[in-house]
Amino acid sequence: MLALMLLATSCAGDKKPSAEDASVNAAEKTSADSVAKQSDTKTVDAVSSATNVANAPTFNGLMMVSPQRNTTVSLTMGGRIHTLSVMPGQSVRQGQVIATVENPEFIELQRSYLDASANIDWLYKEYERQKSLGSHDAASAKSVERSKAEYLSMKSTLMAAEASLKVLGVNPSQLHAKGISPYLPVKAPLSGYVTNVKANLGKYLDAGAPVCDVIDKRQPLLQLTVYEKELSLMKVGLPMEFRVNGMGKKTFTATIVSIDQSVDAEDYSVKVYARVDSPNDDFRPGMYVRAKMRVNK
Repeated sequence: MLALMLLATSCAGDKKPSAEDASVNAAEKTSADSVAKQSDTKTVDAVSSATNVANAPTFNGLMMVSPQRNTTVSLTMGGRIHTLSVMPGQSVRQGQVIATVENPEFIELQRSYLDASANIDWLYKEYERQKSLGSHDAASAKSVERSKAEYLSMKSTLMAAEASLKVLGVNPSQLHAKGISPYLPVKAPLSGYVTNVKANLGKYLDAGAPVCDVIDKRQPLLQLTVYEKELSLMKVGLPMEFRVNGMGKKTFTATIVSIDQSVDAEDYSVKVYARVDSPNDDFRPGMYVRAKMRVNK
C-alpha cells in the first residue's frame, strides 16, 4: 500500500503543464509587454504641446546667444589705438564710439574726398562749356574729350573716397561741416555688453583685427547635446524646462527652435537649440544647463 502511494506522488510531480495553462501564461506575458511598451511611449498634449515621457531623459548643454546677437568689433583700417573707452562687462549703445584709431592714411583719405568734392563742380561746368563750344565749332574735339576725361576721373576719385569713408563708418557729408578728423572712430554695431577685449592703448592692430565683442543677451539660447538614440524625441516647437548651474533648483522654460543636421564625428551627438522663454538678467553665455522635456502636471 505504501509503495502505491509513493508511486502516485511521483507521477503527480512529473505532470506537464496543460495547453490551457500555457495559454494563460502567454496572455499574461503579452499584457506585461504591452504595459512596459506604453510606459516608454511619449504623448503630446494637443493644447499645450507639453510632453509626457516616463523617466524623461536629461540633456546637458550651455547657454549662448545667437550669431545675430553676437558681434565682433574689428578694424576696417589698421592703426594704433589712440583711445579705448570700454571695459569688459560694460554696456554700450548701438553707434557708441568705443575706441579711436590713429592712421595717417585715414587723414589722406579725407583730404582726397574734400579735394574731389571741391573740384567736381568746376570740372563738370568746364566739360559742359567745352561741349557747347564744340557744337559751334569753337573748340576742337580733342579739347572736349580732354575735359570729359578730367571730369570723369575726378568723379571716380570722389565716389571711391566716399565709398571708402562709408565702409569705415564715417559720414562723408559731415566732413564739409566738421573738417578732417585726425582719428578714426570705432563704433559699437549693436547695443549690448562688451566682452573679449583684445585691444589696449598704444597697441597697433592690422585691418580686420578684433577690438572686442559685443553681445546682446536679451534673447539667449540653449545649446543642448542630444545623442542619436534620443534624437527622435526632439521636435521644433517642443517645450523644455531647464535649470542653470549655480542658480539652485529654480526651473526655467525654453522652446526648441532649431536642430542641427550634422552629427559630431567623435561622440555621435547632435546640437539642439532652444530659445529661452523668459530671460533672466543673471543669465550669461557659457553657463552650464541641464534640460528635459516639459511634462504636464
